[in-house]
Amino acid sequence: MLQLHRHVQPGVAAHIPASTTLAPPPLVSWDDSVPYLALVISLTICIVVFLAVIGYVYLRYKRAEMSRQAYLMSHAAFLSRPTLDGLIDQTSGSGSGLPLLVQRTIAKQIQMDHSVGKGRYGEVWKAYWRGERVAVKVFFTTEEASWFRETEIYQTVLMRHDNILGFIAADIKGTGSWTQMLLITEYHEHGSLHDYLQMNVLETPSLLTLARSAASGICHLHTEIFGTKGKPAIAHRDVKSKNILVKRNGECAIADFGLAVRFISETNEIDIAPNTRVGTRRYMAPEVLDETIDTKFFDAFKMADIYSLGLVFWEMCRRCVTVGGLNKNYLEEEKYELPYYDMVPNDPSFDDMHQVVVIKKVRPAIPSRWQENTVLLHLAQIMQECWHENPGVRLTALRVKKSLCRLDETYANVKIV
Repeated sequence: MLQLHRHVQPGVAAHIPASTTLAPPPLVSWDDSVPYLALVISLTICIVVFLAVIGYVYLRYKRAEMSRQAYLMSHAAFLSRPTLDGLIDQTSGSGSGLPLLVQRTIAKQIQMDHSVGKGRYGEVWKAYWRGERVAVKVFFTTEEASWFRETEIYQTVLMRHDNILGFIAADIKGTGSWTQMLLITEYHEHGSLHDYLQMNVLETPSLLTLARSAASGICHLHTEIFGTKGKPAIAHRDVKSKNILVKRNGECAIADFGLAVRFISETNEIDIAPNTRVGTRRYMAPEVLDETIDTKFFDAFKMADIYSLGLVFWEMCRRCVTVGGLNKNYLEEEKYELPYYDMVPNDPSFDDMHQVVVIKKVRPAIPSRWQENTVLLHLAQIMQECWHENPGVRLTALRVKKSLCRLDETYANVKIV
């Protein structure tokens, strides 16, 4: 085998290299460290932001949980109160009724007693809630629009008033094939003004109380209350004696707002619910009967209410007793009748009312005995201004209320017997 040998010259020592040291790595310059520093700072910021978001979400959750607990506790406090008056007093500050949860709870606890009336919208029942009497209006399934509208109006902010029927709760109960729409209100044992006048005669103080309180309720509806939580102006559109209840203290309470309209002043819009119902023909104003009412002008609806209110005053006055005879030795009053009872059928058509009110321009007759009684004479003048053919010259609800308040102050204690 051929072997290769390193050639070493004779006399020359072989050179063995000394141990060598490695050169130190090059120093990192500032420019090279910037990306690493930015990465560290970015990660730190992301971690801090992430923790902050987690903390914020947690605090929101805790706050929501505390609010929910407070909400449930407040409602438990509502329902632990022994009376409806206690519940209503607790919510009268907003004037918009009880909270929805409380309303539904009340509706589930209602015990029906017996039916006290029936109409085209449904049926009214006397019922009990925790031993207290309430009225429950059960709407027909075809009257959902009326139920919704009436509930909406009753829950309007600052709607509550002594001469507006006290709203308690509203609810829809049932299954897919059966639905019951309920409206729960205060119960008034005297019933409607229509029923009350048939069963009772009035003395002067009672007449003035009924008339003044009815005007006061309509005035509250018509009045807009300005403020952060104000009340819009509302027109009833179906004022009649059957839609006015008589309270135990002899005052009136306006009810049935299924046809009511609201005026939203911020947008200058009239809020009319899509409802196929129309008002009661017997009480319709001339401009409604001949379809000349300007539905874009809210005051037109208020003036139509005033016309109907004048007819209600006429019904009241017929039942007020006065002293009659040559020697003033007996009492007189007229039998209760509906307006235009002697001119149209019991269920008049539009044409019947149009012929009498618009074409012939007839109004209910003023009995001669009213001319001999100061209060009846004043009320006759007021009602004639209320049912004037020209809506523009009719009295406003506020003017009617003030006139009756002055009359009430003067003659409140006058008694016939």
